[in-house]
Amino acid sequence: MQLEVLTPEKKLYTGEVYGVQLPGIDGSFEILDKHAPLIAALGKGKMKVLTDKNNAEFFTIAGGFVEMLNNTATVLIEGAE
Repeated sequence: MQLEVLTPEKKLYTGEVYGVQLPGIDGSFEILDKHAPLIAALGKGKMKVLTDKNNAEFFTIAGGFVEMLNNTATVLIEGAE
């Protein structure tokens, strides 16, 4: 699946990934390849980008939203480290 992570200032990440784990406002959840369409609010916490089954990149986010549509996850966040 394709992943884009955007902040108001810049594009933080873009590329083909295995999946992404996100901190939802009611708990964390994971989006994998071919996930059903989805829009969800995000809370503060760790975002784990699964670049493949064995490797990951981590970002600390300050909340935002995620949209999953046509096998593309777009994560709009207020800020990240």
